[in-house]
Amino acid sequence: MSLTSLWRAATQHRLFWPVVALVALLVINVPFTPGFFEIHLKSGHLYGSLVSIVLFGSPLILVAIGMTLVIATGGIDLSVGAVVAISGALACLVVSKQADQGSVAGVLLAFALALAVSLVCGAWNGLLVARLGIQPIIATLILMVAGRGIAQLITSGQIITVNSDAYSLIGGGYWLALPFSLFVVALVVALSMALTRRTALGLLVEAVGGNAEASRLVGIRSRRIKIMAYMFCGLCAGIAGLMISSNVSAADGNNAGLWIELDAILAVVIGGTSLTGGRFHLGGTIVGALIIQTLTTTIYTIGVPTQTNLVFKAVVVIVVCLMQSPLFRAKVFGARAGRRGRTRKSPGATADAAPQLEVSP
Repeated sequence: MSLTSLWRAATQHRLFWPVVALVALLVINVPFTPGFFEIHLKSGHLYGSLVSIVLFGSPLILVAIGMTLVIATGGIDLSVGAVVAISGALACLVVSKQADQGSVAGVLLAFALALAVSLVCGAWNGLLVARLGIQPIIATLILMVAGRGIAQLITSGQIITVNSDAYSLIGGGYWLALPFSLFVVALVVALSMALTRRTALGLLVEAVGGNAEASRLVGIRSRRIKIMAYMFCGLCAGIAGLMISSNVSAADGNNAGLWIELDAILAVVIGGTSLTGGRFHLGGTIVGALIIQTLTTTIYTIGVPTQTNLVFKAVVVIVVCLMQSPLFRAKVFGARAGRRGRTRKSPGATADAAPQLEVSP
């Protein structure tokens, strides 16, 4: 196979442009942070900018993975930020009420309660969408608004702080020199890929997202598939909430997970999953989430003014999405190739002209 064929095959892969964007964002940081790619080992822990990107991007990756399956069914979940806040607030409340906050059993109980409530939130969204037929954006908007209020009721409008090494492990701890959150994300991603790509579940999800009514008529329990997708999304948001609160050893019902649903949707779109449902790409979602987190890091590294960082972020996301669009690339690069081809033609060359078709009367 020639280099041209290899290049053409590489550029047509759905992950090519997202990976290019990710590498470009990483390289941009080098002039501003000369040791950006350096990783140091201190006290048995790995430190560095790349490690920080993975550490702080772990909650977003989890939420985006859950969002991918929901979007694949033709839905959307705007309540994941509220579920993040509820999960962290409930877990911190349970731990703070214990006589020994460092008790492993108490921390596990807090985790179990928080994840159970997250599953209930996901089931609530799924029932509204699948059973009652409410539009996904409206059904999840209800919990997006009410859930944030529930989180503040749990915390009584205050920031709950905890002092527990066991609790801080999931979001801010290290294991085998790596952030513990990396292992949690790897486990969730591995299970998700195994269930959706090694079993028929992935095909069922894509079938429901492509045409839910047709799927129901051929015997697929489309409602059950949708409810399961929303429950999984709630579970991922709950784990992300535990990570965020664990990293700072505190729960803020007002700000925890704020606008993470928008970053998750962007990550899914950048990863190549269509918002109309159907086929989905978990690998692309992970790359998209890393792009969003790297972009956030880049904004602070290069010194973009705080009042314009959202605009800068939006411009970069638009550029990445445009570069992913085959139609956009065909119009831009195709037009340039056409102009180059016309300029190379000799004005007097008529041999290559298309023959005229003569029609006899």
